[in-house]
Amino acid sequence: WLGEVVGREGEDLSRHDKWLCMMYPRLKLLKKLLADDGAIFISIDDNELYNLKSICDEIFGASNFAANIIWNSTKSVTNTALISVSHTYNLLYFKNINYWIKNRTEFRLPDDGEGFSNPDNDPRGAWKADPFQVGGWRPNQQYEIVNPNTGKIYKPNPGCSWKNDLDHFQQLLADNRIVFGKKGDSAPQRKRFLSEAIERGKVAKTLWDDVGTTTNGTQTLKKIFSETPFDNPKPVELIERILQLVTDKNSIVLDSFAGSGTTAHAVLKLNKENGGNRKFILVEMENYADSITAERVRRVIQGYGEVEGTGGNFDFYEVGEPLMINDNLNENVEIETIYNYIWYTETHTQYKKPSGNNSAYLGEFNGTGIYFHYEKGNLTTLDEEFLRSIGIPAENYLIYADECGLSEEYLRRNNITFKKIPRDIKKIWSNEI
Repeated sequence: WLGEVVGREGEDLSRHDKWLCMMYPRLKLLKKLLADDGAIFISIDDNELYNLKSICDEIFGASNFAANIIWNSTKSVTNTALISVSHTYNLLYFKNINYWIKNRTEFRLPDDGEGFSNPDNDPRGAWKADPFQVGGWRPNQQYEIVNPNTGKIYKPNPGCSWKNDLDHFQQLLADNRIVFGKKGDSAPQRKRFLSEAIERGKVAKTLWDDVGTTTNGTQTLKKIFSETPFDNPKPVELIERILQLVTDKNSIVLDSFAGSGTTAHAVLKLNKENGGNRKFILVEMENYADSITAERVRRVIQGYGEVEGTGGNFDFYEVGEPLMINDNLNENVEIETIYNYIWYTETHTQYKKPSGNNSAYLGEFNGTGIYFHYEKGNLTTLDEEFLRSIGIPAENYLIYADECGLSEEYLRRNNITFKKIPRDIKKIWSNEI
């Protein structure tokens, strides 16, 4: 996109301005679409990282910035490069970071049990030894610990403390949760059982080198299509890691630059693994949206080649003509689409065509009768003649038309709200002349 639209480095001095103009309104919209506890991950390389960070700080708020996750996106080395680039950035912002601070235990990865064992055959199962010393000096956590096996005495290092106070330590010791290293003569450590780790989850780090590379993404696509129809696709494991961090089993996941459809693949795979009901929305404006993006989803659901089927279903839509052109209603749009838009704008509910002969009547909502007085190619007027055509009484009336021939006092006295239809009146006048 950078090469085709804004020129390559050095060829167009306004390339960064154009890129920002492309991204800014999209990010503003994506913020509106985010749930109150929502999160957004944005993948970017060195070309626009710092520009992206600046506008994200403005749009989402610098305080809602969580991390810049570095993904080891390729293991191969480019021998012709001065320095071979092996990473991609992923900026993470929250709609409201305070929610996640209060619920930080929800922002966890599944613990894979690595490093856990049971050398003393503890009936509670496998465990891992965590340090019992923490940074920071706390007066009630300064005491001597005696190794019951060797008699060696331990004190916290200067400026440090034991993890718990003395009473809590003695309870842990009695419960066989304190160990003194593999040889029994090193500083005290506390047992953390695998069952506890699985329940609590694992804190994510900002360096991800264990979620596959673009090569893995390419290999997956080849299994699905028997070829590689897309350059540098992300691996399913990367998106699955993101989903594990910020979604629950009923989340809605939007990918507004869908590419090869990896996000949908990851959602379906994770749903199958943990019985989730996550839903995905993919948006792709390139001409491969059906032949690659949607086709991949179809094949993942059904199971193609070496890819196991996930089950599920989805709908594919193509965006029609724009409803508005230069702030004016596009009269080539079907009237039912216009009705749907007006109704949803006013009520935030789904439109259902009412019965009756009055084509302007859209329905009643909370005591208000809603009318859209519209004729393609002709101007309409809200006047007494139109009001006489209204056969359904209501407490209030909301009426769209091109013009209003009634006084403000008349409208107020009869509980009528007039809204002007956004149309190019000059164009309609010229047609009539």
